[in-house]
Amino acid sequence: MNLAALGEFGFIERIRRRAASVPAVRVAIGDDCAALSLPAGELLLTTTDLLIEDVHFRRAFTDLKTLGRKSVAVNVSDIAAMGGVPRYLYLGLGVPADLGLEDLDAFIDGFLESAAAYGAVLAGGDTCRSPGPLLISVTAEGSVAEGELVRRSGAVVGDGIYLSGTVGDSALALHLLQRGEVPAPALAARHHDPTARTLLGRALAEAKLPSAMIDVSDGVLADLGHLLEASGVGALLEEEALPLSALFREGLSADPSRIELAWSGGEDYELLFTAPAGQKEALCALARRLDLPLTRIGTVTANAEGLSVRTGDGRLLHPAPAGFNHFASGGQPSGN
Repeated sequence: MNLAALGEFGFIERIRRRAASVPAVRVAIGDDCAALSLPAGELLLTTTDLLIEDVHFRRAFTDLKTLGRKSVAVNVSDIAAMGGVPRYLYLGLGVPADLGLEDLDAFIDGFLESAAAYGAVLAGGDTCRSPGPLLISVTAEGSVAEGELVRRSGAVVGDGIYLSGTVGDSALALHLLQRGEVPAPALAARHHDPTARTLLGRALAEAKLPSAMIDVSDGVLADLGHLLEASGVGALLEEEALPLSALFREGLSADPSRIELAWSGGEDYELLFTAPAGQKEALCALARRLDLPLTRIGTVTANAEGLSVRTGDGRLLHPAPAGFNHFASGGQPSGN
């Protein structure tokens, strides 16, 4: 059976039969709206994201199942950045004529697999025909106790600036793909199949360690810039402290200019947060418990000092908070 024969509502029913449910989903796929419940005393978190073919991904670079997984991860990452628990997902698809039912089944396989891994369920969505590229719209909902909500706006002078994991791998993988090269499997996985740091975000919020937090989607400098603006502060970063993987360092030795990919490449989906100096030991203990590096890369400074980066040779640079900008003149698509 092909997609045309199955029809839109047949395809939706096909998804409904496969989607998991939980008691908190009172009304799921198949009605005009989903009806959901939240734990008492928790705030609803809602985020939405578009993934557009040839802007955010290229089907020539990735398989549909992996794209389904990534569609979930990039959304629940926003929930993680506010310390929340992912709960519900809504999926909208604009399907081009050349995409078959087998391709869509593979996408849904990845989407549902990833949703289950993060403890979320698909609660609704929409489908339609696209006259152009594949369009993916995902809305994610989560919840967090009101006293544990972490925002971008809480950083104060003297706080340490931290990054989870490593940065730059995703951007380096894309850089190589766009040059017609094949990235190492570990680099490719960081780009095509990222991991949202939901466990870390929840643990940080529960312990009330961060003063402010954001996920790294548009690049370290760009996303830190958002946090600094919201908090009304500046920052001094140490370039030598930037956490880089062995594979990225290998690429950097071949071309030192690739350091820009670590600062501004984006799509790392690590958590960038600030924390008071007195939380250092608690952060070290949390890093050990989660087996995830948490690296201090700088210090929050006064707003008047702006954003500065100290290089390994002691120079002080004042970069613009650059990152991927969809509306910038001449902006390049990120691809996938």
